Amino acid sequence: MAIEIIMPKLGVDMQEGEIIEWKKKEGDEVKEGEILLEIMSDKTNMELEAEDTGVLVKIVRGDGETVPVTEVIGYIGEAGEVVGDTPTAEVSPAVAIEEVPAGRAPVVVTPLVAKAQGAGKVRATPAARKLANELNIDLGLVPGTGPKGRVHKSDVEDFKGAAPKATPLAARIAADKGIDLSTVTGTGVNGKILKEDVLALIEPANVEEKVVEAVVAKEESVKELPEGVEIIKMSPMRKAISKGMVHSYLTAPTFTLNYDIDMTNLMALRKQVLEPIMNKTGLKVTFTDLIGLAVTRTLMKEEHRYLNASLINDATEIELHQFVNIGIAVGLDEGLVVPVVHGADKMTLSEFVVASKDVIKKAQTGKLKAAEMSGSTFSITNLGMFGTKSFNPIINQPNSAILGVAATVPTPVVVDGEVVVRPIMAMCLTIDHRIVDGMNGAKFMVDLKNLLENPLELLI
Repeated sequence: MAIEIIMPKLGVDMQEGEIIEWKKKEGDEVKEGEILLEIMSDKTNMELEAEDTGVLVKIVRGDGETVPVTEVIGYIGEAGEVVGDTPTAEVSPAVAIEEVPAGRAPVVVTPLVAKAQGAGKVRATPAARKLANELNIDLGLVPGTGPKGRVHKSDVEDFKGAAPKATPLAARIAADKGIDLSTVTGTGVNGKILKEDVLALIEPANVEEKVVEAVVAKEESVKELPEGVEIIKMSPMRKAISKGMVHSYLTAPTFTLNYDIDMTNLMALRKQVLEPIMNKTGLKVTFTDLIGLAVTRTLMKEEHRYLNASLINDATEIELHQFVNIGIAVGLDEGLVVPVVHGADKMTLSEFVVASKDVIKKAQTGKLKAAEMSGSTFSITNLGMFGTKSFNPIINQPNSAILGVAATVPTPVVVDGEVVVRPIMAMCLTIDHRIVDGMNGAKFMVDLKNLLENPLELLI
């Protein structure tokens, strides 16, 4: 029997994934552990491995499609085996319960209403999946004894005797509604409990309410749009950005400190080290590199440890870091990502240049791994190249602060009683007021400003 390939749930918040590219074609042989396809989860590209050995007998969802988690996207089986596009279910014209793969919750739907998104893939061995299919047992109901709750064949065999005489869908509905199957009279063959038997015990008002909601959703989906208006779906990346920014904005009470930095000496230093670092690394040092290293050195001072911290355990504890992982915001056509330079506190300027260019290049080519986008303790976002004079960056949680870098502009300033023109760069530090007070943020910015205006210490 063919084994389902499903869109995995790779994170607590993941609701859907985009198929970037299938690495195998229908009819190709695959081995367990071999790469089947590449998917995008939120902002991260991931490779999905085969869980069984066989033939890729069917691709249900193709390249470029966005698929809810736990939905079937293909099948692995034996050569010549024929499978359908999706699991089938009996439906009535008005109200139906969607037949879903193991691990997904049922939902009342009407035709044309989108499928519900499940709670995650059931971890099980191929042998366990095969036996469960043969016995018509829902793996989501089987307690797994393997690592991380993985279901083994023996678990299915042990469950077989205790399994209720009910269809998997009926069992799912009963579990969702808190109905004891022992109280349900089955009308199926040999008294087997069907979905209709469970639905009969649910208050009609609940079903009617869901039907009304579905009808309204259907009507809204077919509204005519005015001329010149186009509706497009958010990409998984855009949805992740939207959710993260709303959470940060509504969760953290923030304030922003604005400082002017005289870039005269930093520009001179960059000019001095440009060629030596190019000869050593083959890469060009940027002002973002110099600023990133200066931020790192400043954060490592004991008095600024709360700028390098995170709130944890429902904001009841503060996690202080004895290291610095710098997140660098990178703008792409499809959205914003924040690759991380891990262990920046142990790096020289040349090492920081190499590390930052590596993760930035991966971000620009869509090759970032999840680990390269997580674990930041402080973030930097640079809009200076677009002429931005000042802005209020939103914190990349769980960081306690983010530094915004604005444009460098020739500006008249007073030096030793005389008016001179100097290259002045604006910096904007947004702080989570739950962790850091204004005075502490200002002290950090004063130290950072002094280091950037006297940057030889970066080379020491």
